[in-house]
Amino acid sequence: MNKKIYPGAMLGVLGGGQLGRMFCVAARSMGYHVMVMDPDEHSPAGRIADVHVQADYQDKDALNKMAQQCDVITTEFENIPADSLRLLAQTTVVYPAAQALEIAQDREVEKRFAKDAGLTPVPYAVLATDADCENVTMSYPAVLKSTRLGYDGKGQRVVASRNDLLSAYAALGKVACVLEKQINLRCEVSVIVARNHDGEMRCFPVSENQHRNGVLHVGIVPARISSDIVQQAKSLACKLAEALEYVGILAVEFFIDENDELYFNEMAPRPHNSGHYTKDACVTSQFEQQVRMICGLTPGDTRLLSPVVMVNMLGDLWQPDWLNILQESNIKLHLYGKTEARAGRKMGHFNVLDTDVEAALKTARKVFERLSA
Repeated sequence: MNKKIYPGAMLGVLGGGQLGRMFCVAARSMGYHVMVMDPDEHSPAGRIADVHVQADYQDKDALNKMAQQCDVITTEFENIPADSLRLLAQTTVVYPAAQALEIAQDREVEKRFAKDAGLTPVPYAVLATDADCENVTMSYPAVLKSTRLGYDGKGQRVVASRNDLLSAYAALGKVACVLEKQINLRCEVSVIVARNHDGEMRCFPVSENQHRNGVLHVGIVPARISSDIVQQAKSLACKLAEALEYVGILAVEFFIDENDELYFNEMAPRPHNSGHYTKDACVTSQFEQQVRMICGLTPGDTRLLSPVVMVNMLGDLWQPDWLNILQESNIKLHLYGKTEARAGRKMGHFNVLDTDVEAALKTARKVFERLSA
């Protein structure tokens, strides 16, 4: 069904976190209505949506309500049950498709799919038993990751030896895992690619990502890498979107080693934390672009208007002194409306815009240090 969906229509979102909230803001500013499904009565997106369906993602009655009232439905995070999307797709349009979520939900499947699409994953082995851990051939150090439900550093361990591997495998509950070779990392980058159902694609500028405790801390745009690697990363991200026949916003993360080799890390079939800089520094934000893509509209201009550094604000900093941020005239503050701050929980972010990226990074570090003091 390749019809265009215009303002006035009802758009559905499965998931009520900050990504859903920012989608709601973009959609409503464009004249759309939004229905959010999330079991949390205080979900950030549910609180500002036109309609909040407070229900589990497998509640068939609630899903049928969504399907009957929404012209198109999208997702806010990748761990929505794929069968729920299939049920919705029987009645209405759903982007991304269930298959894309299923692939992203399993690291092993995701790596195989990316490899078949022409991308190069970090060398890895699949572990499902103690015997696999005993017999695996891998140089150390390496990184053990559960194949399912891992994000923001959860479900993974760095291992320095075979004995470490056995202990880490036990600590993760002896679930299916992948063991990745730990490369000599120069940096990590991500590409946000948008694709509509006509196959039109646009990439946002590449972000250079720095992490703390497995959680994205800073995004630096433009990434401080060569133009050749930028083009290679964008080309590979588009290849993956094509192979998936993807519709919507797809984030693709890459590792760059000390020899400037580009390795696929993982994908996220949704807007991404590393794309939050687009809200202030690009002609079109990733959230407006998500609306455009699922509604079959022309992709928005993705040009970078200003060098920018995005900084995540986690619950560890709460309550921060807002003056430390707002006294800076070139900072844009974004809070997510969450009612409870917890260590590691994403509560907001700020974007620092400046004439060059090093100046923006200097200011970002200065303000973060103030908040952390």
